[in-house]
Amino acid sequence: MNDLISPKYQMKLIEEVDKAIWREYDSYRNVANYIEKWHEREDYWENFSVEKKDNGSIDLNKTLHSMDGETVLKIAIDLGVNTPDFIPSIPTFKNELKSNYKTAYDTFNKAYKQIEVDPSIAVGLANSALESIIKEILKDDRINSQISGKETLYRLSTIILKEFNLSTTECPKEIKKIGNSLLNINEAIEKLRSSKTYFHGKTDEDYLIEDKIYAHFVINSVTTVGLFLNAFYKKKYPAPEPESTPDLDDLPF
Repeated sequence: MNDLISPKYQMKLIEEVDKAIWREYDSYRNVANYIEKWHEREDYWENFSVEKKDNGSIDLNKTLHSMDGETVLKIAIDLGVNTPDFIPSIPTFKNELKSNYKTAYDTFNKAYKQIEVDPSIAVGLANSALESIIKEILKDDRINSQISGKETLYRLSTIILKEFNLSTTECPKEIKKIGNSLLNINEAIEKLRSSKTYFHGKTDEDYLIEDKIYAHFVINSVTTVGLFLNAFYKKKYPAPEPESTPDLDDLPF
């Protein structure tokens, strides 16, 4: 992702993110706490360096400049900072996955890292990530359809489109056409995985996806479809409101 974001654009974006964080959190303590939510550490590795001033308070600008472009983009999206020169679909998608679909998040990350290294593997993992998202949605008790867990992407897509009323005769023909197009996309991704990747046994004569441009195309397709399904799911089946806990100080005993 870093190679897709020019240093000039990163400089401009960091300036806007810096301002947005101070507007949202007006104290050094709150700013530091917010940044810590993005900070990941493991043994001797960390995703960025939390820089400090001489008095021990966070140096936000230096900290932001120590981040990779993707992390800055994610923070910008989280804060609602406008990013007119960059289409942030993949960072947005990763944010959604990380919050709601842990298995799909891990799989999609692996797929993204394999685009340049092994396009065939990237396509297969992208298919698996989309399967995971749909399976997770269909686990919702408010959804009638039951799945065994062995369904392929095409079958899962058929089920979820029916649940979302995007493929029934009752919906407008234009919406039904969009639903059919989505189903065709997912069917094509599944066929690519089955017949043009290493995920199924291949002989020397079989065609394999080796051009990264196809992997980029599939990853972007999965991102678009995944964002749509997740957004539609959250609108149709909003998360239930948490039950309020009574304040013990207000009880008459």
